[in-house]
Amino acid sequence: YDLQAWRGSSFNRLVIKAEGEVSHNTEYTNQTELLWGHAIAAFWDSQIGIRADTHSDAKNQQWFALGMHGIAPYWFEIDTTAYLGNNGQTEWVLNAEYDLLLTQRLILQPRVNFTVRGKDDPIMLLGSGLANAALGFRLRYEFSRQFAPFVGVETENYFGDSEKYIENAGLNGSKTRYFAGIKFWF
Repeated sequence: YDLQAWRGSSFNRLVIKAEGEVSHNTEYTNQTELLWGHAIAAFWDSQIGIRADTHSDAKNQQWFALGMHGIAPYWFEIDTTAYLGNNGQTEWVLNAEYDLLLTQRLILQPRVNFTVRGKDDPIMLLGSGLANAALGFRLRYEFSRQFAPFVGVETENYFGDSEKYIENAGLNGSKTRYFAGIKFWF
């Protein structure tokens, strides 16, 4: 799942971001962020708050989050956040997406995600440097601006020490996901 919701005005808002995976009905991992967003320029918000990671194997971690979210030139949507976690762990995440209008209602959305770690975390199977990157596409049909079902595909690859940790644990250093969902707002 991947959920983002906010409540407030255009200048100050409470933002909740949650994403996670469930596999084999018993294993799960999720990441939930509670942020305060404040407008700092036209189309740009600063965000500050906390992030909690929970896992079925009790590898839980809490983070302090500081980031920015907005629309860059040429209408690229950018979401970048720096995190400071337990034991001096640091992480920087960059998400970017763009809406390509195939028709007025059919929209293809390429998305890219990069995660960079400050130091090795063998317990979480993540190494320092570029830990992983994901490239995906979503195809949605907007029945209205408030309701749009979509289908998508995403491939995620691990690099460097992260890839070594993943492979030593007997896991695959790359994975592809297929999904469907609904984009809506009130």
